[in-house]
Amino acid sequence: MPVSQPSLSRPEFAAGLPIVDGEAIATTERAIAVINPATGMALTEIPLLGAVEANRAVESNARAFGEWRAHSAAERAAILHAWFALVRENRNDLAMLLTAEQGKPLAEALGEIDYAASFIQWFAEEARRINGEIIPAQRDRRVLVLKQPVGLVGAITPWNFPAAMITRKVAPALAAGCTVTLKPAELTPLTAFALARLALEAGVPAGTFNVIAGDAPAIGSVLTSHPGVAKFTFTGSTTVGKLLTAQCATTLKRVSMELGGNAPLIVFDDADIDVAVAGTIASKFRNTGQTCVCANRILVQNGIHDRFAEALAARVAAFRVGNGLEGETDQGPLITAAALQKVREHVGDAVGRGARIVTGGEGHEAGELFHQPTVLTGANPDMRLALEETFGPVAPLFRFETEAEALTLANSTRSGLAAYAFTRDMDRFWRLAEGLEVGMVGVNNGIISSETMPFGGVKESGLGREGSRHGIDEFLELKAISLGLPPQPAIEAEKPRRT
Repeated sequence: MPVSQPSLSRPEFAAGLPIVDGEAIATTERAIAVINPATGMALTEIPLLGAVEANRAVESNARAFGEWRAHSAAERAAILHAWFALVRENRNDLAMLLTAEQGKPLAEALGEIDYAASFIQWFAEEARRINGEIIPAQRDRRVLVLKQPVGLVGAITPWNFPAAMITRKVAPALAAGCTVTLKPAELTPLTAFALARLALEAGVPAGTFNVIAGDAPAIGSVLTSHPGVAKFTFTGSTTVGKLLTAQCATTLKRVSMELGGNAPLIVFDDADIDVAVAGTIASKFRNTGQTCVCANRILVQNGIHDRFAEALAARVAAFRVGNGLEGETDQGPLITAAALQKVREHVGDAVGRGARIVTGGEGHEAGELFHQPTVLTGANPDMRLALEETFGPVAPLFRFETEAEALTLANSTRSGLAAYAFTRDMDRFWRLAEGLEVGMVGVNNGIISSETMPFGGVKESGLGREGSRHGIDEFLELKAISLGLPPQPAIEAEKPRRT
């Protein structure tokens, strides 16, 4: 099979070898190709693994768990700091590999590697801050509360952020003393294998962190049903998340779910137009619109609507679209033909229901999986792009009159991951911050994610939080110990002194 790989300082990163128990799995009877979505050419083939390898990975996690949890917090922190340093050292190679298999512009890929590294550094530091409690329950006893690693962790991550979604789960799990088997998306496994290789080089013991890919249903079934797996964490679609949660219920695993969104972005009449346009572009068009927190519905108040639409369309029409490894670009390809088809269907449905294309709206000459960045006006809540995540470079604008109307429109979805608002009214800021039914709110900015912020949603957008000091708690169990005290002699009250 002819392949076309990026030129890397460490060519072994592109080999595409899963890692189980510290060893690379070089061959199996079956293999799958990893395709560059910008060119349609294969980067390499990876072994197609399944239930056998998944069980082997979990068993190696079990063997490694005792040793890893016995490491002191300082020892685990030092290994994670070494992993962080290696990721930073290999930043350029990792970014090129990520762009090659995922398609995002190289500048965005470099930003993602930095973002991914930030979670490793953050949780290396949090490893030393896992503190318990002593509660003076009664006179004759004390309650001690310990925080201990939950145990073996199964993790599944998506294709849209092949590095950051991994470190946001794996780093806190390792910091807490857990062992992990990760299944990355089959569309983008190479970045995951490279990160695992660097973790081994940093000193993570064999079997502590395994990475396998291939037969997704077979691997997922093992990770959700194996009695040895205590915790399961998933980032992906709401439909798949519900299915996996149900599978985990058979063994009552701890579950974290970071699922789909339908984020509203609200622009009020008093907003700074330049700030609002820049924030909308950052939220909507990052990764070609393929993010779970990107603005899916852009609600613009009547008084500013036309000026905002004109300014946004002018910026979007100037985007540079193309292969992220062939010069500076602002937009890359969609990940698959199915993803491109969904974008086309959403645009066609919207136009058929009365929307107007201001810019874009069609495919792009850069390649088969490219689509023109698009701005639509006249969107309404009955359109598919209002009811479903488009997951592509389409910005639909909805008009509204009042703040109450905007809040009702924003909350009219079963999703509740993120929301954005642009206003200079601080009273309105507090009303929106408390009234939006989401897990995260961005006000006057379109990029909300960082290692310091708890990431997660409400309603059908998920369970649990990732990142921040709260992220490590997802991988810890509380153990309460009631300690009886010996009888204490009565203390005679001191007599008052004469003055």
